[in-house]
Amino acid sequence: MLRQFASCFVALFSITAIGYLSEGSRVDLDATPRITITYNELSSVSRFSGRVSNYSTLLLEDERGILYVGARGAIFSLNSSNISQRRQKAIHWEVTMRKQADCIDKGKNNQTECFNHIRLLLRFNETHLYVCGTNAFSPLCVYIDSRTFNVSSNVEDGKDKCPYDPARGYTGVIVDGTLNTATRYEFRSLPDIRRKTHQLLKTEESNLHWLNDAEFVSSALVRESTNIAIGDDDKIYYFFNEKVVEESSSFLDKTQVASVARVCKVETRWRRILQRKWTSFLRQDYVCYMPFYEILRSTYTLDIGTWTQLFSTGLSSCMKNMEASTICRYNISDIQKVFEGPYMEYQDSSRKWSRYEGEVPKPRPGSCITNELRNSGYNSSQDLPNFVLDFVKLHPLMYEKVYPIDKQPLMKKNLIYNRIAVDRVKALDNVHYDVLFLGTDNGWIHKAVVIKSSVHIIEEIQVFKDPQPIENLVISKKQNSLYIGAQSAVLQIPLSGCSQYHTCYDCILARNPYCGWDGDICREIHTVGNRARMTQDMQNGNGGCLNSTADDAPVKKVRTVLKGNDVLLQCDLRSNLARPQWWVNGSDQMEDGKGHIRLGVDGLLITDTLLEHNGEYSCYSVENGLQSLVATFSLNVLLELPKEKNYSTSTSVGQLPTPASLTASKMQFVYISIITILGGLCIVLCVILLYVSCQQKRKGIYAMRNSCSPHVELQTVSSHFKEKSDDMNSYNEMCLQIIPGEAPTSSPYKIAPPPPPPPPPLPSEFTNGISTLPNMLRKMNGNSYMLLRQNEETSLPSYNSFTEELSKILEKRKHTQLVEKLDESSV
Repeated sequence: MLRQFASCFVALFSITAIGYLSEGSRVDLDATPRITITYNELSSVSRFSGRVSNYSTLLLEDERGILYVGARGAIFSLNSSNISQRRQKAIHWEVTMRKQADCIDKGKNNQTECFNHIRLLLRFNETHLYVCGTNAFSPLCVYIDSRTFNVSSNVEDGKDKCPYDPARGYTGVIVDGTLNTATRYEFRSLPDIRRKTHQLLKTEESNLHWLNDAEFVSSALVRESTNIAIGDDDKIYYFFNEKVVEESSSFLDKTQVASVARVCKVETRWRRILQRKWTSFLRQDYVCYMPFYEILRSTYTLDIGTWTQLFSTGLSSCMKNMEASTICRYNISDIQKVFEGPYMEYQDSSRKWSRYEGEVPKPRPGSCITNELRNSGYNSSQDLPNFVLDFVKLHPLMYEKVYPIDKQPLMKKNLIYNRIAVDRVKALDNVHYDVLFLGTDNGWIHKAVVIKSSVHIIEEIQVFKDPQPIENLVISKKQNSLYIGAQSAVLQIPLSGCSQYHTCYDCILARNPYCGWDGDICREIHTVGNRARMTQDMQNGNGGCLNSTADDAPVKKVRTVLKGNDVLLQCDLRSNLARPQWWVNGSDQMEDGKGHIRLGVDGLLITDTLLEHNGEYSCYSVENGLQSLVATFSLNVLLELPKEKNYSTSTSVGQLPTPASLTASKMQFVYISIITILGGLCIVLCVILLYVSCQQKRKGIYAMRNSCSPHVELQTVSSHFKEKSDDMNSYNEMCLQIIPGEAPTSSPYKIAPPPPPPPPPLPSEFTNGISTLPNMLRKMNGNSYMLLRQNEETSLPSYNSFTEELSKILEKRKHTQLVEKLDESSV
């Protein structure tokens, strides 16, 4: 019986208001991605984009090695092994100018809506594909010969198969050559589930609507007839959102619920009561956590070879400005049980739906034809009696709701997941794990694995530089790839990502079911024939690396600072789940806030260093009970710079050679030359001061004016100077005017010594690790982290002492005063 197959799961990926999630949940739902990979760090990525946009419709045919892509005005055939190769084929299907003009006349947007958006791309038979496009609000469908990738001559009207609006919710599936779709058809029609054969089959449009303003998300074929003795039929499930039907509840007037409906694969339209209507249509509501506050976003069906399927769906909630995401897992037998009753009935007096307490007719309304019904004379839906059809027409809604396993979500995140894809992987422990690929609304992919009853996020990947919603995800087991469709391009990334784990600890802590440590590198499990030497710990994520010797010890770095300065010892942790632990001299653990010590997620900061801070410092990454050495430092604190390390300044004669290249006699000559030049400069300055003191004996005042002349001219200004003309030619010999500028080189009294060149750089070991440290603020999908990163260097940066910095500031201030504001009394 179907109920006995409890191993089939239906996982619903959903979004609910974070404020309504239970604070007393039994598991930690707010999972943090272990590793963050930014766009610039991406590797092994293939990309395809053309001159069009909106690459949202994907069809993968793994056996043929082809990925079909439907975009805006074009269909592409790509090589699934590498979509960036230039062997792709393209069919351009643009709208005509007349159709575009008609679309504009309908009041539609010429920038987004009046184009041909490909909404349906499915395999029709062995030789042809079936494609439908909006065609500027005039839908059309065509057949494409997959052998030549050319459009066939016959073009069909798509008004019963494709939505007019490119933004309208839509889903479709071809079963046994028959197209089954669900959307809002025509221009102002009601939502509908249709099957297009030689005659149309659709839902009921009476006053008591089977669908209440439904917005469709996806559909799935569940082969429930496989290996079942009762002879049941396969069923098509439709997932959608709709308005709440309880009209008496005022606070629910504008809320939505997530619903699922089903119909039988084999059904013949009824000729009397339900003409052109479904006889097996039933629907039910399901919740992830909070009823009436959830909106379905995405579903995924995992086919594992039998009728058991794994569904993953998305629900979202927008309570004011609050948005969050949750993942729920369902048992498919629970969904089937709800479809067996009891039913709901609409009460006209109270204007609401309530449980139906009357007698249920036989055969049970809404069921598919089984062997038991065939033995009773009901070989098809046309044989059902009228009272059964009347009951189906008035009781399409089931009373019970479907709840997730354990009645709680697996995970919640304060961001929006647009799409989900699921892969089932067999790990080294022979257990199958479900790996979830979650696409966000800003261009990130979260890869997570379901372990027991919780979700561990292995990594988050920024796949698009410019934020944009992830619109489609497709998994290829054959190519070991994930295909990502978005507005600007299609991407292909590896499913596993084992090459990014460089140590045994990193490989084990990732808990990536695709990857295992073989003693030397982290590699994909399915590529290894003999797995005896491989190590993996999916359940605990911390075992198997104790005997590993492949992890290289980090290179010891040297930090040398003067006493009283600050020094930063950086410890860059790759994992967001790890915490740093510092040890000095191999025995004493560092504590934050003790003395001059400041501990952060990025390093150890020692302020106002003392001599007792000398020692060997080691940083360990602590995660899930494992410790791994990340960085080691040797810190030297000095009272002053060593004498042999002092360097003299160069003179205007030329750059002095380094001390190591001079002999003792040459050094003496250099020092004598410096002293001689400095003595000469002192004599020149004394002569200038004597001349200025003589000029002060004369009566008068000094005036200064700006000039563009490159010379300095001195003119005496008498007490009657203000009465004279402003013309420069009228100045007499008693006027003194100071014009800032450069003195001519011919005058020995106006020669200013050039500023000395900077001293040669000091040895690289004199550094405190702070001067080269940039800051970066990174926001990871709603989680903000302040990260301090320091470049790894083979030669350490130069040390800038406090004396040198002070000299530079004083020198800059001296020149600024002479140019900007001259002190008259000092002349």
